[in-house]
Amino acid sequence: MAVKSIKLGQVWRQDATGQDHLVTKVYSEVFTQYAVLRPAEVNAPDAPVVKVKVAKLAEGVTLPGFSFTQEGAF
Repeated sequence: MAVKSIKLGQVWRQDATGQDHLVTKVYSEVFTQYAVLRPAEVNAPDAPVVKVKVAKLAEGVTLPGFSFTQEGAF
């Protein structure tokens, strides 16, 4: 599912595992935008972060391999 923009605090579900991830950072490198995600769990500060390249679509942007979980919120 595409959204207008990737924002801090959004929750995305990893399609392969069903685990929820929280967007903690969004940044650009030259012509590419990246999102840094951390698992949305109690032990999140100790968990490794995941860096995902933002995919641009005609209807907005999305994170490949993840589904936006807050439908209707943005």
